[in-house]
Amino acid sequence: MFQPLEGLRVIDLSQVLAGPYATYQLALMGAEVIKIEKPGEGDWTRQGGPLPGLAERGMALGFLGHNAGKKSVTLDLKSPEGVALARELVAGADIFVENFKPGVAERLGLGFEALREINPKLVYCSISAFGQDGPFRDRPAYDHVIQGMCGIMLTTGKPGDGPVKVGAPYVDYATGMNAAMAIMAGLREVERTGAAVQVDVAMLDTALMLMASLMSMHLTTGWKPVQNGNEAWSASPSSGAFDTADGILMLAANHDIQFRHLCRAIGRNDILRDARWDSVPERHKNWQSLRETLEDTFRSRPAADWEQILAAAAVPAGRIRGMDEMLAEPQIAARGLTREIRVEGHDGPIHIPTLSFKANGENGTTDLPPRPLGADTEAVLRAAGVTQDRLDALRAAKVV
Repeated sequence: MFQPLEGLRVIDLSQVLAGPYATYQLALMGAEVIKIEKPGEGDWTRQGGPLPGLAERGMALGFLGHNAGKKSVTLDLKSPEGVALARELVAGADIFVENFKPGVAERLGLGFEALREINPKLVYCSISAFGQDGPFRDRPAYDHVIQGMCGIMLTTGKPGDGPVKVGAPYVDYATGMNAAMAIMAGLREVERTGAAVQVDVAMLDTALMLMASLMSMHLTTGWKPVQNGNEAWSASPSSGAFDTADGILMLAANHDIQFRHLCRAIGRNDILRDARWDSVPERHKNWQSLRETLEDTFRSRPAADWEQILAAAAVPAGRIRGMDEMLAEPQIAARGLTREIRVEGHDGPIHIPTLSFKANGENGTTDLPPRPLGADTEAVLRAAGVTQDRLDALRAAKVV
């Protein structure tokens, strides 16, 4: 199995989604991830969700999907003893990840400067809403707040609909993947220079970079993106959303060769002979009439039929599906995007995500469910040199 990070240790102080998703990527690639949680509470995503039996065990589905394969250690970071233990663990680690508000880690004694004195080859990753500097630095935020601020909501939906949020917490997930990439780059830099690296990952930065071309166009020309409904950003009249006999087909016949393949595939060679549409400029000039003509043809058959016809003609097209439909497609099984694990307290399998890419023909994955809160505290601390007497005292003081 593809395990390039085997032998590396991650100390993970992050909670909720972006940070845990970042460290989950590292765990899937072989790293030992030690998740530090608050005694008696843990990551608050351990609770809630559609399966109350799992939530009662601290294994809610929102937690399972991002924390499988990690170890759980409980430390009270509001106590000097808890912080001291965290620092002892960092001394033997390669990567440290936190998603406190900026300044909190420093006040705890867990900031970059403090930890690189302990571990001069550490990759230190901070994940926050707006980054470690700038006038928004101290503001808190969640995915939907960032969506509202970054501009994406004013490009989503049809004109006149008002701002529309992207349905999934895509900023959180993208920030997690961005952080994982930054950490990997940091590891290479430590290998190259022998010096610790601090990477600073922000949700707002990530959200804007997901619209990189739009950002460049605005800054260069003053152009402002607007709500475009289901139409393609290419603005090609033969791209976008088309009604069919039973649903909507998303089509991308952007350049001239694709357009000609499209017309032949749907049996409309007459369109190619029509002077209104025989060149790219004419097609743009007569956009509305071309759209209506194409849609009249598409309404004659179901979307699934057109998807197959156009795929055979090398024209990019796909019918709109629900997630349930897409996950039932054999393509998903072939790509290995999920893995079934067993979790105590639930009779059936739990589906968790794998790595979103293949290496040597396989997706990185784990068979290990998340650990119960604090299940690895004693083993991890004993391995770090903490004596049994000290552990007993820490437990009595509710530090662990």
